[in-house]
Amino acid sequence: MFNPVRRNRNIGTAKQGKGADNLFDIPGSWHNALSFFEKLDSPLELKLHGWTILVESTREQSFHACTVEDILQVLSWLPPADLKGLNLIVLRQPKRKEELLNPVWGRLIYSFEYQKPQPAIILESVDLTKRFSKIKKMGPDAMLEFERLKEDGHRFEETNKLFVADFHLEFVRNTQLYRTLPHEVGHFVHYNMYIEANKEDDYFALPKQELEKFAHQYAQKWRKQWQDQALIPFPRKLDPAFMQQHALNWADFQPGE
Repeated sequence: MFNPVRRNRNIGTAKQGKGADNLFDIPGSWHNALSFFEKLDSPLELKLHGWTILVESTREQSFHACTVEDILQVLSWLPPADLKGLNLIVLRQPKRKEELLNPVWGRLIYSFEYQKPQPAIILESVDLTKRFSKIKKMGPDAMLEFERLKEDGHRFEETNKLFVADFHLEFVRNTQLYRTLPHEVGHFVHYNMYIEANKEDDYFALPKQELEKFAHQYAQKWRKQWQDQALIPFPRKLDPAFMQQHALNWADFQPGE
C-alpha cells in the first residue's frame, strides 16, 4: 500500500536529479562562443617556414614534450600537398580540470578561431607529477592503442583494474611527434579528400571508427617510412641559440631550467 510518509530512497540522489545543475564539467561562458581549447593565455607567436606556431607558457612541473624544431622537422617530411591550407600549430597548456576530464595527446581543430577561422593542430603539454591510466577491460581498438603506447616507451604498472604509467618527456614525445602529429594531419587529409566529392556535414557524420582508421593508417604509413629511412627516432631539438632568437622559455620545455 502506498504510504506518503515513507521516505523515497531516491531522495537526495542522482536518480532524483541531485547535482544535475552542478555537473563536474569543463566550464564554458554564455558570452564567449570559443571552445575551451581556443581560449589561449597570451601565447608566444612564431612565424617560421610558412607556419604560425603558438606556444603557451606552462605551469610548474608541466612541459611541452615536442619542441618547435622537432615539429618543423617532422612536418618537413610530409607532402606539401597534404599540408596545403594547414598553417597553424598550437602548443597548449591545458587547465587542470581539462587534464582530468578530457585528456588528449593532441587534436585537429577544423576551424580554430585565431585571427581568422582556420584549421589547427594542437599538442598538449604534460604534467610530469601526474600519471595516466588505461582500464584493463579493453576493446580491440583500445588494446591496439595500448600496445602502441608501450611501443612508444610508456612503462605501465598493473593494478586491480588499471594499467598506470608516469608521464616521461621522452615517451610522450615519441607518442606526440611520431604518431599524434601525423595522425592529426591524416584527419586533415581525409577531410579534404572527402569534401571534394561530398558535403562537409557528411564528413562529420562519418562513424568515428572510420575517421580514426584513416588517420591511423596515414600516420602508420609515414612512421614506417621514416623508420625505414632511419630518420626517426632523432634526438630532441632544443638548440639554445634558436630558443634565444625566438624568445622561447626553457622552463616550458625542459625540467630544471
